[in-house]
Amino acid sequence: GLFVWRLKGAGTRHLPCHLLHLCRAPKGRLITFQYFNFLKRMYVTQYNKDLSQRAKPKADPVVSPFHELLDQEKKVIHKISPVSPVHQPWPETSRRNELRHVKSPAESEASAAAVRAEPREDRQWKEMKLRLDELPGILARLSKIKLTALVVSTASAGFAMAPVPFDLPCFLLASLGTGLASCAANSINQFFEVPFDSNMNRTKNRPLVRGQISPLLAVCFAASCGVPGIALLTLGVNPLTGALGAFNIFLYTCCYTPMKRMSIANTWVGAVVGAIPPVMGWTAATGSLDAGALLLGGILYSWQFPHFNALSWGLREDYSRGGYCMMSVTHPGLCRRVALRHCLALIGLSVVAPVLDVTTWTFPVISLPINLYISYLGFRFYRDADRSSSRKLFFCSLWHLPMLLLVMFTCKKSVLDKEDKGDLLGKGESHGRAMEMRLP
Repeated sequence: GLFVWRLKGAGTRHLPCHLLHLCRAPKGRLITFQYFNFLKRMYVTQYNKDLSQRAKPKADPVVSPFHELLDQEKKVIHKISPVSPVHQPWPETSRRNELRHVKSPAESEASAAAVRAEPREDRQWKEMKLRLDELPGILARLSKIKLTALVVSTASAGFAMAPVPFDLPCFLLASLGTGLASCAANSINQFFEVPFDSNMNRTKNRPLVRGQISPLLAVCFAASCGVPGIALLTLGVNPLTGALGAFNIFLYTCCYTPMKRMSIANTWVGAVVGAIPPVMGWTAATGSLDAGALLLGGILYSWQFPHFNALSWGLREDYSRGGYCMMSVTHPGLCRRVALRHCLALIGLSVVAPVLDVTTWTFPVISLPINLYISYLGFRFYRDADRSSSRKLFFCSLWHLPMLLLVMFTCKKSVLDKEDKGDLLGKGESHGRAMEMRLP
């Protein structure tokens, strides 16, 4: 009995030590809940194997057709040409041909698809190098050659309408000087408006915007056109015409161009710029600023409002994106009213022409149908205010002006009639003086 009691006492004393030893991990860490959970899973796996069959096997991932193509690409083994000895140089042409053969057909198709997928604008908007054969076309677009041709034609019409005998050398010098002045003004205008033209679809392909020509070359081209042009008009024609040309360049570049982003008054200033060339043609022929010159300038002044307002109506989004303050954007109602008013003003100016002794009375009669037609289109533009009516008015203005100037030239009063009228007036005055001398 004593022996059994001693064994029990010894076991009771050592029991805490045994429990502490069992509760420690092999590396001296205490056994945590995760350890017991792991033992439970091991027991379930060993003694309840039917539970492991309940888990659904994971499905195999679906292989896309692109991976199959890539696997096929990887399996393709290209033929490698043997390397020639070091002392025998490999020609450049054969090297390029070998590189072309090594390139797989799939890679070539992928590159071709990438080129086709690339937008057209991205292919255009790249650094370009100036070539001499492209320079004339670039300078023509820089000078707005179509607008310059219109300016020269209106100046020629003013020269032809002058009541003086036709002088061919003076006409050629005046036309050349006016064209050079127009090229200079248009080039400077594009130089100032590069950051704004880049935001507009209509002007984003201009040479300075695309980088086809440097700003320094554009300024040099403008100076090489403006200085000889004003010199030709001043020295070869007369100082009055040269002064008008210089004033027109200043008005277009320093007044009209910055005002396009400040006020809608730029349209009226631009109309004055377009009205000066026929006045220059008249002064080049006569050397004086007469009522006929002001009449021609007034016709061009009024014609520009239906022409430009109809054009700007279809470009309202472009002008607003570029930051230009135009009537069609900020005052659409005023834009339509002004176009209609000046369409009607063309009828009145045509009636004034024979009153000022510039044309015969047949001119208002013959020009009435075309003036009534453009007025009708101006009224439709005012009433409908849509793109269709604005386009019709714009395209009508393109043929209306040359037709009106041609009719005006055919109805022009001849120089002989005016000389005969002057002779009759002179004879009447001399006869009156003779009667006065006979009286006591």
